[in-house]
Amino acid sequence: MAVSMRDLDPAFQGAGQKAGLEIWRIENFNPVPVPKSSYGKFFTGDSYVILKTTASKSGALRHDVHYWLGKDTSQDEAGAAAIKTVELDAALGGRAVQYREVQGHETEKFLSYFKPCIIPQEGGVASGFQHPEAEKHKTRLFVCRGKHVVHVKEVPFARASLNHDDIFVLDTESKIFQFNGSNSSIQERAKALEVVQYIKDTYHDGKCDVAAVEDGKLMADPETGEFWGFFGGFAPLPRKTAGDDDKPTDSSPPKLLCIEKGQAEPVEAADSLKRELLDTNKCYILDCGFEVFVWMGRNTSLDERKSASGVADELVRGIDKLKPQIIRVIEGFETVMFRSKFDSWPQTTDVTVSEDGRGKVAALLKRQGVNVKGLLKADPVREEPQPHIDCTGHLQVWRVNGQEKILLQASDQSKFYSGDCYIFQYTYPGEDKEDCLIGTWIGKNSVEEEQASANSLASKMVESMKFLACQARIYEGNEPVQFHSIIQSFIVFKGGLGEGYKAYIAGKEIPDETYNENGVALFRIQGSGPDNMQAIQVEPVASSLNSSYCYILHNGPAVFTWSGNSTSAEDQELVERMLDLIKPNLQSKPQREGSESEQFWDLLGGKSEYPSQKILREAESDPHLFSCHFSKGNLKVTEVYNFSQDDLMTEDIFILDCHSEIFVWVGQQVDSKSRLQALTVGEKFLEHDFLLEKLSRVAPIYVIMEGSEPPFFTRFFKWDSAKSAMLGNSFQRKLTLVKSGGAPVLDKPKRRTPVSYGGRSSSVPDKSQRSSRSMSVSPDRVRVRGRSPAFNALAATFENPNARNLSTPPPVVRKLYPKSVTPDSAILAPKSAAIAALSSSFEQPPSARETMIPRSLKGRCERE
Repeated sequence: MAVSMRDLDPAFQGAGQKAGLEIWRIENFNPVPVPKSSYGKFFTGDSYVILKTTASKSGALRHDVHYWLGKDTSQDEAGAAAIKTVELDAALGGRAVQYREVQGHETEKFLSYFKPCIIPQEGGVASGFQHPEAEKHKTRLFVCRGKHVVHVKEVPFARASLNHDDIFVLDTESKIFQFNGSNSSIQERAKALEVVQYIKDTYHDGKCDVAAVEDGKLMADPETGEFWGFFGGFAPLPRKTAGDDDKPTDSSPPKLLCIEKGQAEPVEAADSLKRELLDTNKCYILDCGFEVFVWMGRNTSLDERKSASGVADELVRGIDKLKPQIIRVIEGFETVMFRSKFDSWPQTTDVTVSEDGRGKVAALLKRQGVNVKGLLKADPVREEPQPHIDCTGHLQVWRVNGQEKILLQASDQSKFYSGDCYIFQYTYPGEDKEDCLIGTWIGKNSVEEEQASANSLASKMVESMKFLACQARIYEGNEPVQFHSIIQSFIVFKGGLGEGYKAYIAGKEIPDETYNENGVALFRIQGSGPDNMQAIQVEPVASSLNSSYCYILHNGPAVFTWSGNSTSAEDQELVERMLDLIKPNLQSKPQREGSESEQFWDLLGGKSEYPSQKILREAESDPHLFSCHFSKGNLKVTEVYNFSQDDLMTEDIFILDCHSEIFVWVGQQVDSKSRLQALTVGEKFLEHDFLLEKLSRVAPIYVIMEGSEPPFFTRFFKWDSAKSAMLGNSFQRKLTLVKSGGAPVLDKPKRRTPVSYGGRSSSVPDKSQRSSRSMSVSPDRVRVRGRSPAFNALAATFENPNARNLSTPPPVVRKLYPKSVTPDSAILAPKSAAIAALSSSFEQPPSARETMIPRSLKGRCERE
């Protein structure tokens, strides 16, 4: 799409260059910036253009443009807002999604920008109305609808406006009443209280009383009697009648129309909608009844897009009952909702997304002295992921054997086999209590029976702890950084030791690949440091090598280390450390890429081509929050936009989708049957892939109970631990907050301020400041590089086994953050005692720390 200077309204120059909101009001058919102090204040006689700019984790900017039409705005003014929205999109490079918002029928995404609500005021500019001046307080009645965002509408102050299905807010001069219809939900009542707080702060300077009135409550209650007194006394309420505000439950079958010369002509589709029906040189309308989409091809002109927008507005203008939402999308940037309307939509299209339009706009603005940084394509930002978990805790690992679990010795709890499944339990210091993580690790070659058994056994462990522990489901090859930081020196061997794997290979009559320390084996070494390193056994062939990694190759007593040309000194240090675990007491033969010995290649079966690019782990994307309803095997989800901790309702289950991993959050008020299905809910979510983002079916799943949120979950919120510790349902909690002025009222002492774990909003300690729970060096021997095995054996006889030989690199014992040593650190919350009591039934082997950390001449590395 060609961009010229005449296409850029001066009011839009420099827009969308940083994250946040920007709002313009249409005055005399031109956009005029609205002062930030007036954001969220709308007048019924005006039209507005709203730009929401969001910065992704990669640094790129994403834009959503809305035009809001007050109920009394003129048709010409509304048309001007629609056209200016198209122009603003052009100024942003032609990538924004555009939404038509009609007063009283706004999208949830739009309302989420102005939480808790918007209450449009009478008046306007171009419509000829005067904005009302401040006057004596007027008693008003509002109806509130919505679980996640609230649609607020002023209704006539009369008993006839009330009903049993909705929630009403009566705003009087000295008190605000919330009337809860008997058929309204707890969640809707809680959200309506946010409106009460908003009215209290906005129209009463935070100084007035608040009362909650229950539908059907006896008049003997003084506040109930006071409420009905405003309506002339109590009387039965009428049944609710369907009104214009009620959304249609059934959507119409989609109809595809092509815009030709300003007219919408039906497209003759065969039996279904397919992506191939859309031509990049044209604009289309997809009429779905309540939703009307305008699709604009990449090669269409600005005038063609304006024309298509006008046709869509004309199409819905006469539909008063339905009040359809119009959503305009650009080819290559279609929304999930639009793509889901098609029976066939390819995962990738052949559209060439050019930077031409955005670059030309940036060049025009730069010549005028405008900072255009936000318009230019940003380079992806890759940061080393942080564990966000204390690494000084206690670890136990079990291998699943049929329907049972076998506790591993501390020296073996970091050694896993691909043919087996494992259960781990990790307890670690929280803010003012011991936290616990129980998880399963599923090997790639494990059998389904043992996979199911592992998940069942882990779920029973969590249930026995009254759901106080966080539960994780992890598949081999998709381990999150938390898991690697807990295990620290992680080794994955081929084959398996369990009954399931042995029976499987016997039944299939296939050779047993289980690791043999006397045979040929090749390990890829990876990780970020001594407290996060892995050795993965791969096929012992040359094609398994990669120039970006180091490897260990052994054939019985012969040991080689191989370093790719793209590896660093830190990578090579990890090889030395892993040798201490895989082949201790043996001197290795270093091999550098390009100068390998013949014996090395012979062990790998000869030379062959191999890759050089590093294997990148799945990047964490911007999180999305969904409210979930799971019934009879069917999962329904609703996205919660611009979410915060307050959106987590204690009666519901929510999923936080971070693409590389998902979190299933379970409220305290969720029934026990639904709690037990939480892991299944997470699996169903991955299966359906609601955002069409190619979610992996084996992505890590965490199940988290309200009140036991770990730091690697709370980092996505501005978290207040006191809120999650409150008692009662969502409405009771919010009512307590409103009446107490916003501060949670708790019986328990306030939690200590946590030390930074690193993350988005806190500084990240460097590697030298982190801790390591245990080291992967055996204390039963002396390993000195440069000596022969015979010399080592002789030296061990004379050297102190409790002292580290000074020619050996010292073990690195680091702390992510030190555990508090304040006097109250020994006093744990009741939750800590509960975990300790319930854990006592599990086996307690010697700590991995006790058996794996060598003692130093200067002192012992003991956890405080």
